[in-house]
Amino acid sequence: MQTMIGVVGGSGVYGIDGLEAAEWVEVATPWGRPSDAILTGRLDGVPMSFLPRHGRGHVHSPTSVPYRANIDALKRLGVTDVISVSACGSFREAMAPGDFVVVDQFVDRTFAREKSFFGEGFVAHVSMAHPVCARLGAACAAAAGAAGVRVHRGGTYLAMEGPQFSTVAESRLYRDVWGCDVIGMTNMPEAKLAREAELCYATVAMVTDYDSWHPGHGTVDIAEILRVLTGNADRARALVRGLPGLIGPARGPCPHGCDHALDFAVLTAPDRRDPALLARLDAVAGRIL
Repeated sequence: MQTMIGVVGGSGVYGIDGLEAAEWVEVATPWGRPSDAILTGRLDGVPMSFLPRHGRGHVHSPTSVPYRANIDALKRLGVTDVISVSACGSFREAMAPGDFVVVDQFVDRTFAREKSFFGEGFVAHVSMAHPVCARLGAACAAAAGAAGVRVHRGGTYLAMEGPQFSTVAESRLYRDVWGCDVIGMTNMPEAKLAREAELCYATVAMVTDYDSWHPGHGTVDIAEILRVLTGNADRARALVRGLPGLIGPARGPCPHGCDHALDFAVLTAPDRRDPALLARLDAVAGRIL
């Protein structure tokens, strides 16, 4: 199978460098318009697509990001491997601003977003026990290290609704009671939708601050976050440049089963499936339909 890398860029990351035959393309989906047009091209011979999660100019809040349209559009273009690059706060002293964390678990505290492609008329339950593709996570960690970034392999990402930052009480709860490592606003339901679409998915969380738990850093400072974001964006682009050589131009089946997540997920009997919903799932669930 031909590899196609899809990069979803978060705050501060609105483009990537060095794409050959680069072109911004509009992709129509049954779930509405994606966050923006998608930049397509090739990097070191490997097809790549880039989608700015918040749109160029940062027009979408974490809640208003059209997550279903974004994942559908990437799948429709032929993407096989999705790399999420996003800003985050840190609950750990060792995970300092400027560091990258390749997370492997999530706690989803979002509540105002559509979280599934499936629903009434076509019910499916995919496993999220291991929400990140370990193969892809390893490639991201290696690319970050090669780019000179201090990278932490493994960690739990608390996804909050936002757009406000945490209270001190919330920050301490997430850190001290729940044992989370970083906090962000955008990786859920993105990771869940990627699994439903049978896409390998990995998150590179770029630390900008210590949230509000740290006694030596006080509250989240937007000016400081923006300063760190600028440096992180440069590091993120360096990481992306290293991915094609690590992931490769061709791939077999995912050893962790990401590309067959729907094999035993659908519960609705064939004669009871809603034709209108089935039509909307032509890209996401096309393999099993």
